[in-house]
Amino acid sequence: MVTPDVANEKDIPLDIILSDRDIPGEPPFRAYIEAKVYDREGHIIQYHRQPMKSLTEYFLALLTIPLIGTYQNGSTNQPPPIFTNITGIPTQLSSSLAVEIYWIASIQVGSGTQSFSPTLNGLAAPILNGTGAGELQYGTVSVTYTATTIFFSITVTNSSGSTINVTEIGLFGKIAWVNYSSTYTFLLSYDTFSPAISIPNGALATFQITITFSG
Repeated sequence: MVTPDVANEKDIPLDIILSDRDIPGEPPFRAYIEAKVYDREGHIIQYHRQPMKSLTEYFLALLTIPLIGTYQNGSTNQPPPIFTNITGIPTQLSSSLAVEIYWIASIQVGSGTQSFSPTLNGLAAPILNGTGAGELQYGTVSVTYTATTIFFSITVTNSSGSTINVTEIGLFGKIAWVNYSSTYTFLLSYDTFSPAISIPNGALATFQITITFSG
């Protein structure tokens, strides 16, 4: 059983805890990745926090929805070209019906590394869901938010029989439509860990991606 984080704050360096506070002059958009590894007794044995640096073009295209609107005007009923050109999503699904778009977030970790490119759409060596050699059991992704911040988090458990080192992480988004079968999955961010997040057999780890808009 994982003990509350508050009880384990003594295990986390003070400068990391203080870094959660707003710093004057920071940009209005900030994103962080946080990883915690717990042993069988629920004690934190590794803590890591770093800025997210590598947003893909798919993330930027998704931002066009709240920034410039999904539809160009009342008569066109089509998304703007920046959205369709990058994602490859059709400009129009129906000529007579309103279509509801929804998207599902997911987090995947991997054991490889690769050079970042805005067009990346996958991890170098994704770790599969399971209990076999080199696999991790993925929990359900939790998405919570405040007025200015979105939190994506997932818990993974290692029952593979040996230690697994996580060296990369990606935030994925799946876009779909109500009453339509087509779905599109995109890698929204890609980052690597140095040092690796080491998850011993029988341990679990939590990964959280925090995106903050302010200003």
